[in-house]
Amino acid sequence: MYVPGRLRELIRTIRTARTQAEEREMIQKECAAIRSSFREEDNTYRCRNVAKLLYMHMLGYPAHFGQLECLKLIASQKFTDKRIGYLGAMLLLDERQDVHLLMTNCIKNDLNHSTQYVQGLALCTLGCMGSSEMCRDLAGEVEKLLKTSNSYLRKKAALCAVHVIRKVPELMEMFLPATKNLLNEKNHGVLHTSVVLLTEMCERSPDMLAHFRKLVPQLVRILKNLIMSGYSPEHDVSGISDPFLQVRILRLLRILGRNDDDSSEAMNDILAQVATNTETSKNVGNAILYETVLTIMDIKSESGLRVLAINILGRFLLNNDKNIRYVALTSLLKTVQTDHNAVQRHRSTIVDCLKDLDVSIKRRAMELSFALVNGNNVRGMMKELLYFLDSCEPEFKADCASGIFLAAEKYAPSKRWHIDTIMRVLTTAGSYVRDDAVPNLIQLITNSVEMHAYTVQRLYKAILGDYSQQPLVQVASWCIGEYGDLLVSGQCEEEEPIQVTEDEVLDILESILISNMSASVTRGYALTAIMKLSTRFTCTVNRIKKVVSIYGSSIDVELQQRAVEYNALFKKYDHMRPALLERMPVMEKVTTNGPTEIVQTNGETEPAVLETKPPPSGLQPAGGSMLNLQKSLCLDVMEMTSVMLRMVSRFCKSPDHYFFSAGIPSITAYNKNGLKIDFTFERSNTNPSVTVITIQASNSTELDMTDFVFQAAVPKTFQLQLLSPSSSVIPAFNSGTITQVIKVLNPQKVSDSENS
Repeated sequence: MYVPGRLRELIRTIRTARTQAEEREMIQKECAAIRSSFREEDNTYRCRNVAKLLYMHMLGYPAHFGQLECLKLIASQKFTDKRIGYLGAMLLLDERQDVHLLMTNCIKNDLNHSTQYVQGLALCTLGCMGSSEMCRDLAGEVEKLLKTSNSYLRKKAALCAVHVIRKVPELMEMFLPATKNLLNEKNHGVLHTSVVLLTEMCERSPDMLAHFRKLVPQLVRILKNLIMSGYSPEHDVSGISDPFLQVRILRLLRILGRNDDDSSEAMNDILAQVATNTETSKNVGNAILYETVLTIMDIKSESGLRVLAINILGRFLLNNDKNIRYVALTSLLKTVQTDHNAVQRHRSTIVDCLKDLDVSIKRRAMELSFALVNGNNVRGMMKELLYFLDSCEPEFKADCASGIFLAAEKYAPSKRWHIDTIMRVLTTAGSYVRDDAVPNLIQLITNSVEMHAYTVQRLYKAILGDYSQQPLVQVASWCIGEYGDLLVSGQCEEEEPIQVTEDEVLDILESILISNMSASVTRGYALTAIMKLSTRFTCTVNRIKKVVSIYGSSIDVELQQRAVEYNALFKKYDHMRPALLERMPVMEKVTTNGPTEIVQTNGETEPAVLETKPPPSGLQPAGGSMLNLQKSLCLDVMEMTSVMLRMVSRFCKSPDHYFFSAGIPSITAYNKNGLKIDFTFERSNTNPSVTVITIQASNSTELDMTDFVFQAAVPKTFQLQLLSPSSSVIPAFNSGTITQVIKVLNPQKVSDSENS
């Protein structure tokens, strides 16, 4: 008769394998022997064979043929057999397989067994892989064990009850009577599992949450005893008494105190005591402090306590542990909207984190730095962020540049500073900026009449001999075409003027046209600039005609079309050329630097660029193509922003004007690369000046999208409240959505209504 070897011998044999193929051969040979033993109904060595099978399963080899053998071991009267059988069931079975239903009767019998260790095995198995059907059938036995006086069984029954509630939430009320005395237990294991059970019940039922709020004083007393108790070898971890229980209690207090004044008031003192007395030299203390901070920031705590919590996070930023610095930055980013001034005190420490070698810390520090920018510190913060942009890795440059654009637009102290900042970004990271950066800067320059000479001179010097930053070259080409006469005349008063001739200006534009680094769009800017200079320069018109005629046969279709149109303008419509090529008028503000930002001017909707008035009829026959070309150089309007602009402005115009009008229909604001974002709009019932925008994001790709963050900004006349999203992960295959609410307040709306 075949006598199988012990598990230890199998492990030793497998470890001697030199190759993967040799290991597979050993496993296959052993599996064949185990199958033969199972067929012979060998009860003597069944436990040993299942144990070896579980080891093979841990190595990644198939072991499904041992499922029924696990059930046979569970039905055995020997404890060693039951232990291996239950372990095998937890590893090899799950609720998707009907085989597990055969265990229900065995588990029920073992839950009523006279030996506590057998009862414990049954509780562990039910709490690990029990299906909803099993939980319904066995919930009564679990509830009985939850009331027993045996601490060993009570702690296991409490965790099993958590699993039952997750599978069958309607059974929650069954366990309510048994929870009354759980917090009176002295055993820390029972206390710990009881707090976990109460937390699960509060998170799943508002009624349970209201019911358990009366336990706040008792939880506070338990937490105080843990802090004030002396040294206990049984529970001490790095000098702190049972930090795991402390963390669990703090989490439960956070849930109970959320949106409740009385509960928050009852726990303020103990939270302050934990925050001031917990030792921070070990990670154990830092974990407790972190949970304390989260609790303070989530409940209706006192202002002084919130400042204390933010100061703790500030100390975390100085910790050598990168994980602690990261969670501190993440927590500060969540609280900066509500406690902006308190977070501002740690601005220098946050900025220092931009120099960290860890990319995750860098990204969080960058996001938090942008959140701290305001009108008072914009110069200093932009200086630091520009240094960061100059030295950071390529993956940061796009987000950093976008953030600088947005902050500069919102808080710029002067137009010159604004222009200099944007030009610095284009010079440093021009290849990483968004497509709308060029039209936005052109719009800013056009509206700053007094800065035209200064800007064109700065741009001319910025691109001398370097065409690598294409957006910068495009803006420079546009400005030289518009204000080339100011460049040549040397009318700049802001800085020392430079001496530039007409030929030198044309030289640089021609070099852009022939440069290998110039994109097709950039060449279009340069050719149009040369054409515009034909009405601003007097001595180089013939040279301009020659350049334009050369590109009439360009292989670039867009460039060729422009050149042909310009040649026709020189030959047939020369009398209309000065009017068609005159300077662009002041442009209306219609786009934003933020991908989801809502922009309004004085609460009214601005027309999109594509809705501008048609040109005078006298110019249409000759200059239709030319006018289309001029339009192409204007601001590029993002579809998502313009739709939001029209929708929100309609709602925000006047509370009385649209009180009885139909609501705004929902829109699809973004639908690209599998990510779809829908907006729905409604007016707040409590405050007509508030527009509530509900965002729903779905994912049609094959993989989950993680770390979902939606950001928005509004003009200074508006107030914005971004509520937390329902999750940070968008499930794949459209199997779920993320919901987030944005509230936009227009304080001027009521006054506008009264004035009307």
